[in-house]
Amino acid sequence: MGRKIHPLGFRLGVTQKHYSHWFAQPKDYSRFLKEDGEIRTRIETYVQEHIKNSSNYGGIARIEIQRKTDLIQIEIYTGFPDLLIEERGLGIDQLRTNIEKLLSSKNRKLQITLNNIAQPYGEPKILAEHIAPQLENRVAFRRTMKKAIELARKTNNRGIKIQIAGRLNGNEMARVEWAREGRVPLQTIRARINYCYYPARTIYGVLGIKIRIFRDEE
Repeated sequence: MGRKIHPLGFRLGVTQKHYSHWFAQPKDYSRFLKEDGEIRTRIETYVQEHIKNSSNYGGIARIEIQRKTDLIQIEIYTGFPDLLIEERGLGIDQLRTNIEKLLSSKNRKLQITLNNIAQPYGEPKILAEHIAPQLENRVAFRRTMKKAIELARKTNNRGIKIQIAGRLNGNEMARVEWAREGRVPLQTIRARINYCYYPARTIYGVLGIKIRIFRDEE
C-alpha cells in the first residue's frame, strides 16, 4: 500500500496540511481550483526562467494560497529569497503583474509574501530541482544522488531516500535505482515525511525523481 498512495495525501490531517486554504460555492469550486494550479505553474515557470540561469541557485519548496472575500494571499517558501531582487528585473512587482492576468475577477487584491527557509536542502522540492539539471547535463546519476544526500545530511533530518527511474545514463532498458540514508518509514502515519516528484527531461527521455525526507515523529 505504501507504493500506491501519495505520501502527503496519506498523512493529511495528521502530520500534513493543505497548501490551499479557502471555501467556495459549488459553482466556483472548479474555477478556484484551476486558478490555484495556474498560479503555482506561473510562479514556478517565472522562477525557472529568470533565476536558474544565474550563478546562484534558487528553488521553491512550496506555495500556499489563501483566499478571502476580496484578497488572495500567496506565500512562497524559498531558501533563496534574496534572488528575487528588483534591480535585476526579477522583483515581486513583475511577478504580481503576471499573476493578475490569470485572475478572472479584477476586484480582488493580490498579496505575495516571500518566506525564508533556514535549511533549503532539507526540502525535497528544492533538492529535486538541484538534481534535475545535473541529470540533464549527463552527470552520472549515482554521483548526483551521493552529492544530494550529502547536502541533505547537513540538515536536521533523520533519513532520506532518493529514487530515479528511466533510461539512466542513456541505457536502452529503463530501470529504477535508489539510495537511502537513515530511516524512512513509509507506513507510519505519524511520521513527518516530506515528498516530492520532479521530472528531469534528458535527451534520452524523461527521468522521474522521487525524494522522501523523514524529519521526525509526532
